[in-house]
Amino acid sequence: MRRKAIAELVGTFALVFCGTGAIIIDQETHGAITHVGVAITFGLIVLAMIYALGDISGAHLNPAVSIAFLIAKRIAAKDTFIYILFQIAGAFLASLALRFLFPTNQSLGATIPAGSDMQSFVLEIILTFFLMFVIMNVSSGAKEKGITAGIAVASVVGLEAMFAGPICGASMNPARSIAPALVSGNMDFIKCQWIYIIAPILGASLAVLIYNAIKPNVK
Repeated sequence: MRRKAIAELVGTFALVFCGTGAIIIDQETHGAITHVGVAITFGLIVLAMIYALGDISGAHLNPAVSIAFLIAKRIAAKDTFIYILFQIAGAFLASLALRFLFPTNQSLGATIPAGSDMQSFVLEIILTFFLMFVIMNVSSGAKEKGITAGIAVASVVGLEAMFAGPICGASMNPARSIAPALVSGNMDFIKCQWIYIIAPILGASLAVLIYNAIKPNVK
């Protein structure tokens, strides 16, 4: 478990450092990265971490994913708690590193709704549903799926960040949202984080239920 916990910490650190780092650098350079570049960055770092850490911990990198795997009975409750603890730790370390590097940046890549809270809440549920549904399908069944699993999951992350990011932030990940919001110290960011905690967990959990209804005999 120690190796798995460290892998989740490193992987989530990389995700938050590179993903929110791209947002910060885009702000600091007045659009040099662009929104498309930010979306691609999130997709590529997820791809890299799945291939680097997938054989060690499964590369969850996301408390909502770990909770969904718990519901699917693919991970024990004790292990789920450890995964989430180290995922959050990795996210906070990444946000602290970015705060050190960019001390004047106000958002640190935090996710906030561009429209209404309910709009972002529903979007995050649906986005995380799609993400987890793909994860469930490529993480079981034929072994050859493992070769393309990283591409499939990373593509979903990049796609959803591309089209939904400007509205809800396309977080799909409580750790990715909580860490920059709290480290930023901005109450406007902090008070809306319930969206990015509850909605991804609901979406990922729903994906497991639908997946089991479609493929009840696949473990």
